Amino acid sequence: MNNTFDFRRFGFLFRKTLLERPVQLFGFTGLIFAVIFITYFICKMLIGIGPAQNISFIWGMAGGGCFLASFLFSYFSTSASGSSYLTLPASSFEKWLCGVIIAEILYPLLFLVFFRGIDTMFVTIYHNSLDPASPLYKSMFDSVFIFAFDGRVAEKVYQIFFLLTGIGVVGSLYFNKVNFIKTALVFCVVCFAAWGINWLMAIIIFGHINDAFPFHGVDIPVGKIDGSVDLPAIPAKIYNVFSDLIFPISLWLVSFVRLKEKEF
Repeated sequence: MNNTFDFRRFGFLFRKTLLERPVQLFGFTGLIFAVIFITYFICKMLIGIGPAQNISFIWGMAGGGCFLASFLFSYFSTSASGSSYLTLPASSFEKWLCGVIIAEILYPLLFLVFFRGIDTMFVTIYHNSLDPASPLYKSMFDSVFIFAFDGRVAEKVYQIFFLLTGIGVVGSLYFNKVNFIKTALVFCVVCFAAWGINWLMAIIIFGHINDAFPFHGVDIPVGKIDGSVDLPAIPAKIYNVFSDLIFPISLWLVSFVRLKEKEF
């Protein structure tokens, strides 16, 4: 039998992972969906369907995915459960692959189906509430539409989701207790540090500035108006590839290495 990957053995492990902790996996997923439904409904009532779609999709996809990923390897919160998990007759790669499939494939698929359902429901209710005889009917009807999964907002959220799930799973392996909170704190500290270093470097280079978004651009006063200095096209593309692809993949590879370390 292959010591790295065996399809039959992996199937047993994957089924065990899903069925052994239904409260954590299915319960947390259901809780996330319930919160997103409520968020969508409240935001729709207060600020309209468009913003409600964006807010609920961002929090549900990126935030919910990170929250779930942080519990994938929470076996190590106690010595007994951690030891039991490590002694399972499966390879480190198979255990890691279970986490990848649950966090990066199953959850986003389930969320997209769920979100499409509630979004279609709310948009349909809105359209049906309009008066066809009104002169503003067509413009009001066309102003509200089903959220596009291939739009600019969605594409950016997918990138954030990939990054945050990687951060969440790494945190679940490095912090045994309350890993989600600890990971969130470390992430915030790193973000503030990056923002501060970027701001300091911008001040040193440009002098007085109005704003400086980390590694993207700097807003500087030019007379009575604001000017913007952005990264050139090639460095910007390199940075985007690193931040959107290479860095998130590296986080998942780090989680695999960390999981192997725990077995020794």
